[in-house]
Amino acid sequence: MDSTLPVYSVAAAPEALALRAGPPASVRAALLAARQRTLDLADDFRAALGDAYPGIDYAPELNPPLWELGHVAWFQEWWIGRNRQRARGVACAPDPAREPSLLPQADAWYDSSRVAHRTRWALPLPDAEATRGYLERTLAQTLALLDGLPPDADDDALYFFRLVALHEAMHAEAAAYMAEGLGIALREGGPAPQPAADAELELPAQRFRMGSEAGTGFAFDNELLPHDVAIEPLRIDAQPVSWARFLPFVQGGGYDNPAWWSDAGRDWLARQPLRQPAHLRAAGTGWQQRHGDRWLPLNPLDAAVHLNAHEAEAWCRWAGRRLPTEAEWECAALTLPGFAWGRVLGVWEWTSSPFEPYPGFTPHPYRDYSAPWFGTRRVLRGACHATSAALAHARYRNFFEPHRRDVFAGFRSSRAAGG
Repeated sequence: MDSTLPVYSVAAAPEALALRAGPPASVRAALLAARQRTLDLADDFRAALGDAYPGIDYAPELNPPLWELGHVAWFQEWWIGRNRQRARGVACAPDPAREPSLLPQADAWYDSSRVAHRTRWALPLPDAEATRGYLERTLAQTLALLDGLPPDADDDALYFFRLVALHEAMHAEAAAYMAEGLGIALREGGPAPQPAADAELELPAQRFRMGSEAGTGFAFDNELLPHDVAIEPLRIDAQPVSWARFLPFVQGGGYDNPAWWSDAGRDWLARQPLRQPAHLRAAGTGWQQRHGDRWLPLNPLDAAVHLNAHEAEAWCRWAGRRLPTEAEWECAALTLPGFAWGRVLGVWEWTSSPFEPYPGFTPHPYRDYSAPWFGTRRVLRGACHATSAALAHARYRNFFEPHRRDVFAGFRSSRAAGG
């Protein structure tokens, strides 16, 4: 493998380390970067859809764009400006006494824990300008409170400031998924994708300590507590599977052969009008891939993307391989030279692991972040080109329903050592 390939260091992107463990100045920079991206994305949606963002039909995986903007502002003020216990960090009560909102009716519109998803499409939301005003006021409030902290503020004092920066980064990435699905061109480009290398690495048998350590900066509740796992020896792809490796499965009738698919995969496949990857179409003797509002020639060396967990598993069965577990992925990312992951490779990576709590799990104050989704989602690891660098951490656990194809997700494969 080319040792010059620009991938993240074994732990995280520098921006992720700075936000998770850095001083108030680093957190401030992350908040400002997240907000600038939010506003840039909002401008792109507004240019494509108009001030009121009309024309977006209901879909279970989407939120109305205007609601997303208001929710980002609301979440920030809910956990910082209105939270009287914000200095307690993870010891904060899940629903402490709160100050009034800067925007009357905000709780009735933007509280994702109480406002049903389907309801969000019919709410009498403030218009685009009023929503931007709410964003400006909540950010000013947040920055004033952050600037009032000492330069050596501890993790508890910074916990909610870090949380809201990461929350906003997640919603920006979700907006990028939405734009791709709606055919909206975005001005942001992200890092240039690196060509995939068809190479394997050997991960030796070992005891590996996975999970984040409490008291060493910010960690999401589902990353805690660290615990030892046994890793059996295996061979694992150095990079995610490329289109050059995936397309022979498509062209060889892989979508029509039930032998390669799990029961859940066959159920999903039976509901699909087209038996092929999303955002692809045959063009002459080759393939084209949709990027925003354009169809471009498919680069076979790019990582295969917009694949769900069922498609990833079917290819693995066809190829005589399997998806790695999340423990194997994390161990390889943190210990194996040459294991390439990160935004430059373009895709989140499905693992074989269901999203479940680690031993000793205790929910953090934002109760709806992890616990409601245990057992219903599948873990993805890594990052995609639309992921904020502040989120790109080797111990970060992303999670989606296994049928989702709107996510910028692909996979890497593995096999038993010597198999």
